Amino acid sequence: MSEIVIREVAAGVWTFSKPFARFNLFPVGGRSTAVKLRDGGVWVIASTPLTEETKNKLDELGDVKYLIGPDAVHHLFLGEFKKQYPQAKVIGVEPLVEKKKGELKFDGVYGVDPPDTKYGFEDEIDACYFSGFRNKDVAFCHKASKSLIVADLLFNLPAREQYSKAGGLGWAIFKNGQLSPYKDSHKHFVWSLGADPEAMRKHSKIVADWDFDKIIMCHGDVIEKDGNAAWREAYKWWLD
Repeated sequence: MSEIVIREVAAGVWTFSKPFARFNLFPVGGRSTAVKLRDGGVWVIASTPLTEETKNKLDELGDVKYLIGPDAVHHLFLGEFKKQYPQAKVIGVEPLVEKKKGELKFDGVYGVDPPDTKYGFEDEIDACYFSGFRNKDVAFCHKASKSLIVADLLFNLPAREQYSKAGGLGWAIFKNGQLSPYKDSHKHFVWSLGADPEAMRKHSKIVADWDFDKIIMCHGDVIEKDGNAAWREAYKWWLD
């Protein structure tokens, strides 16, 4: 039986959740996210394998127009997505240019292109590039569904949904939520990954000022409500 969980978490926003252990040790789960745009196109953070069921759902949603590499580490499956959807624009972050050299040509790169560059989806999805975060993450906000979409900027462990078809045991190590927005461990985590304090403060506040209620992250359970409060708590040391 497939271990992937596909669901519509908000109107026009679909997640593809599956087990994943970082360094083959830590069960943090993996998740791709797809947003159906008003013009019928589909915007995708491609962070999990392009399985047959994933492909079927994406094809059902519409024409894949954007493939997003949201930070320096969530890039392993961009190539297979681009091969399947050659018409899609690939948008990444500065470190990926060298990492994917010879494999992928990027149509846009956060941290390389001028900060005010528009890639075509900004009327519906805001973006904030965290130049001061070690993984060079981009935070996205789908305005219609009030959903914040991130990779490693925020975790919400244990990853119950992502391990729900794998017996649920994989997330037991995080059963007390040791890495979730309201834990001090998360504050230490995001503080330790701040390489440029001034930029971290600036970008943390930009996201805090966005209007969102839900948070969809790559690792851990989706925060279904009060997402802005969760963000402000997780980034409190950068916002104070």
